[in-house]
Amino acid sequence: MNASEHGFNPAFNMATIKQAVNEAIERVRMPTPMRLRDLIRQIRAARTAAEERSVVNKECAYIRSTFREEDSVWRCRNIAKLLYIHMLGYPAHFGQLECLKLIASSRFTDKRIGYLGAMLLLDERQDVHLLITNCLKNDLNSTTQFVVGLALCTLGAIASPEMARDLAGEVERLMKSPNAYIRKKAALCAFRIIKRVPELMEIFLPATRSLLSEKNHGVLITGVTLITEMCENSPDTLNHFKKIVPNLVRILKNLILAGYSPDHDVSGVSDPFLQVKILKLLRVLGRNDADASEAMNDILAQVATNTETSKNVGNTILYETVLSIMDIKSEGGLRVLAVNILGRFLLNNDKNIRYVALNTLLRTVHVDTSAVQRHRSTILECLKDPDISIRKRAMELSFALVNTQNIRTMMKELITFLEKADPEFKAQCSSNIVMSAERFAPNKRWHLDTLLKVLIGAGNYVRDDVISSTIQLISESTNQQSYMTLQLYKALSEDLMDKQPLTQVAVWAIGEYGDQLLQASIEDDSGCTPPAEEQVIELYQKLLWSPQNSTTTKQYALMSLTKLSTRFTSTNNKIQQIISSFCSSLHIELQQRGVEFSQFFGKYSHLRPSLLERMPPMEIVRQSGDTHTNGDIESEVKSPEESPQHVNNDSNALLDLLLVDFEGTTPTPQPAATTTTTTTSNKVDLLDLFNEMDNIDTPALQTLPSMDTTNLGLIVENNNGSLPIVINQNSNFIGGDLLSNTKTVNEKDVPTITAYDKDGLKMCFSLDKVADSNTLTINVVATNQTLSPMTDFLFQAAVPKTFQLQMMSPSGTVMGPNGQITQVLRVTNPNKTV
Repeated sequence: MNASEHGFNPAFNMATIKQAVNEAIERVRMPTPMRLRDLIRQIRAARTAAEERSVVNKECAYIRSTFREEDSVWRCRNIAKLLYIHMLGYPAHFGQLECLKLIASSRFTDKRIGYLGAMLLLDERQDVHLLITNCLKNDLNSTTQFVVGLALCTLGAIASPEMARDLAGEVERLMKSPNAYIRKKAALCAFRIIKRVPELMEIFLPATRSLLSEKNHGVLITGVTLITEMCENSPDTLNHFKKIVPNLVRILKNLILAGYSPDHDVSGVSDPFLQVKILKLLRVLGRNDADASEAMNDILAQVATNTETSKNVGNTILYETVLSIMDIKSEGGLRVLAVNILGRFLLNNDKNIRYVALNTLLRTVHVDTSAVQRHRSTILECLKDPDISIRKRAMELSFALVNTQNIRTMMKELITFLEKADPEFKAQCSSNIVMSAERFAPNKRWHLDTLLKVLIGAGNYVRDDVISSTIQLISESTNQQSYMTLQLYKALSEDLMDKQPLTQVAVWAIGEYGDQLLQASIEDDSGCTPPAEEQVIELYQKLLWSPQNSTTTKQYALMSLTKLSTRFTSTNNKIQQIISSFCSSLHIELQQRGVEFSQFFGKYSHLRPSLLERMPPMEIVRQSGDTHTNGDIESEVKSPEESPQHVNNDSNALLDLLLVDFEGTTPTPQPAATTTTTTTSNKVDLLDLFNEMDNIDTPALQTLPSMDTTNLGLIVENNNGSLPIVINQNSNFIGGDLLSNTKTVNEKDVPTITAYDKDGLKMCFSLDKVADSNTLTINVVATNQTLSPMTDFLFQAAVPKTFQLQMMSPSGTVMGPNGQITQVLRVTNPNKTV
């Protein structure tokens, strides 16, 4: 019997002994490098950033020198230090190839550090990562499970599409391994590969379904995670896995009924991680599927009623259960149960749980509004929470709960919140209150009172849309104008210098209805005494001379004061004196108004009563809370018989090019109501959109065909006040059918529009719509009306997202005196078919 039969191999042992001797010699010859813990200690001891950089640079230089000398003995230690330096944010790319050498080593310690370095220093953008493909393939076939696990972990972290395609077969094979540790790692690696290369999903389908029969919870969690990813990425795979709903229900039921298991128990709950994963997969499988939803209703109810809520572990499972109930086609009683769980969350002392409850209720309020309404008082209490995130979510949810029945209660609470809210909340809260009041207001008086409270409570944080909405409502509320003007005067007297939006609305109302302000009855003003003319003028004088008021507010006040000269009788001299004082104002806008308005008291005084008469009511389309439920966005449309459709002929031609349809459908002409022919002149657009049409006279007003869409009408005023000219309320030029192919007039008759004429610069637009085309050409002509050149000409434009804008280059960037620059814009509506 020879020595080899006893397992002794002289050649092998001699080689091993020789390698050990060489390594010992190398250790003696080479100085021992600093250990990782010593490097960490030195870096933490650095007092300044410069000192830290000095330590890092010195160590990096030493590591580079060892790499050049091919030091294989301490390579593992040096790479570990380099990875720590990389984590601190310093460059460590010079260690990439050394990581590959460690991966190729036969020692597990070297492989572990090598793979860790590869995951940190390499990604698919680095060409070096392709060099480890062969090493990964070899290690995936290793007999050591931990080596296989390292390779799978690295492949999932840095796999490029090419590497994933090369090694997907190996991963699929390992998913069938008898070793549970390897199956778990392989499933996670397959999950990452599918996220990176979805077309490889079919390779893993057969092996994935078998993972659900696993007894090992680790493999089961990874299998459920992999199936969830597949179902979210592929509708076909989703239909394929809907057959496993009974299996998932059985697994979840066993977890709920299982006794104490020390390996899986967390605070008295059996494997909450697996329960959450299964609930998420059930939500994906049951979405928009009545049969699958029916199969999981019972188990969801069982989880919701049997889970312990005293610990966060149970709350996590309940939260996932609520999401599943709300996302599938569950029964009504089950949805009520889910909302009640969220209601209990709102009473929890943990603010994170309260925030999660509010956030979830906000996402699910449209599913069962009545169930959420039962917790309205608790939600309103969250408006007083010290946490700003909870207050924000409670505010958003409160507005989602507003309807016709609770409008008074909700607005009272929200206005109280508005008065005490942080500045970042005031703008959003005030706009939402205005929109809610517009939809659900029980009467005009209440609506006006609410808007006034918003102006007072939000102060200077009120958005412009609130100002315009308030002015429009006062204008159309004829019976409430006297009351509202007096209330605004009272509020303005108390908050004289504080709130600009309130001041602007108040001076507008006083200017329009100043005569009614003096004659307001005590019954209508809630005990407020009507002021005298002198008191009103004294208030205006304080407003105009206050340095705290903005220029825009003073412009409002000057216009309003000028109008009061036709409403008041005994204070015209004082009004003239105040207006004349602005003729020498340093601000050009105020000076211009002072000079122009002063002419009304001189040789043009006979024109003052007709030019400054009261504006006609501003008719707008409003939503009604009686006919719409919460969440609807449709607005009411007046019939052609109920709304006058007198429009200027040239305006018709222009608006025919710019008519838009929010729904994106081609407008269909409808029979228009018969209207009388009326001669008009000098029409002024209240929105100042087409101010160049002021000098256009037309012999007759024509009707505009009605459109089948709900849009906002454009209101036009005749200066003589005899008749408001209202463009069809079913037309809208802001976004939609910009390039409508419905033609009622010849596009060549469209006049040139002066879009801007100020400070010596005049911008004119001429529109040209080619027949049978969905493109509108806008020729922009900029003219320098000054005696000095203008440089750096840059014209910018924007269109709604549904349109396409093409801007040609301008003809130049410098305009000499009386010079011009032209530029062509093309606006296309791709949703329109010619």
